[in-house]
Amino acid sequence: MEAMYPVQRSPGLNTDHDHYEVRPRKDRDGFDLISNLFRYGPIWYAGPDAVRHAIAYAKYRSHSRSQRAIIRVLDDSGAVVQMHK
Repeated sequence: MEAMYPVQRSPGLNTDHDHYEVRPRKDRDGFDLISNLFRYGPIWYAGPDAVRHAIAYAKYRSHSRSQRAIIRVLDDSGAVVQMHK
């Protein structure tokens, strides 16, 4: 199964980090948390705190895996709006 939104990795990023992206859904109903680590595809978040909850989950998941998370929040055009480490 191929991911709907493959995570784009920058050449300077190491593999000792977990990489996540938070993108708005195409149907405008919330946000998707995307990572190659997810077996069944992106996780959907909705509501006023959707981005905050997605970032918190990515940080929690990477902490439990003893990996540092790199989380990129993207806007509708695909430009990085925020980056968390």
